[in-house]
Amino acid sequence: MKNETGKALSNTQRAVRDLRRMILTGELAAGTDHLETELAEQLGMSRTPVREAALMLESKGLLEMRPRKGVRILPVSPDDMREIYDILTELESLAAERAAQAGFSEQDLQPLADSIAQMDRAIGDEDLEAWAKADDLFHRELVRLGGNRRVESIVSMMSDQVRRARASTLFIRPLPVKSNEDHRAVYTAIRDGKPDVARDRHRQHRLHAKSVIIDILEKHRLNKL
Repeated sequence: MKNETGKALSNTQRAVRDLRRMILTGELAAGTDHLETELAEQLGMSRTPVREAALMLESKGLLEMRPRKGVRILPVSPDDMREIYDILTELESLAAERAAQAGFSEQDLQPLADSIAQMDRAIGDEDLEAWAKADDLFHRELVRLGGNRRVESIVSMMSDQVRRARASTLFIRPLPVKSNEDHRAVYTAIRDGKPDVARDRHRQHRLHAKSVIIDILEKHRLNKL
């Protein structure tokens, strides 16, 4: 197995990739406990890369390392989501503002436009998993266009917890038609060089998304699973 650069993945990299996938898909369910030996056997490798991977995923808030007890998959906490969305709202809104100030051509913005088109198709097909992937692409591209590598790093660090919260609520939330409309409005403001509009519209979009996810987490007590 190779990474995006064509180099073979180390066992630790494979363990990070596979454990992350298992957590995000719910194969390793929130609130469950797992010994390192158990996980190593599942992944077909020794305990050392599993432990190194677990330490990396702990820094992303996906699990907790417990001495002599292995790892505990952390639940999705409404309080965590409030804090994370507060930060993401400000940083991504700044990125939208900076992108609108940069004078990008429509060709430069094509990946952003493509992600919106993919979200529209996914809504038409009622394919929520495809929509979630396209939504990820939009937000990653938006932050990249903002041109601040530190913002990219901070947003990336928090993105897995947001993905997990979204995955646990995806099929019990309203069809995200409004989200597509918001994305399109942000794209248009960036394309037309309107930084205030881009910033404010994206902030409102993130505040709405925060409200939807937290309401569902609290109503269905998904953080107690």
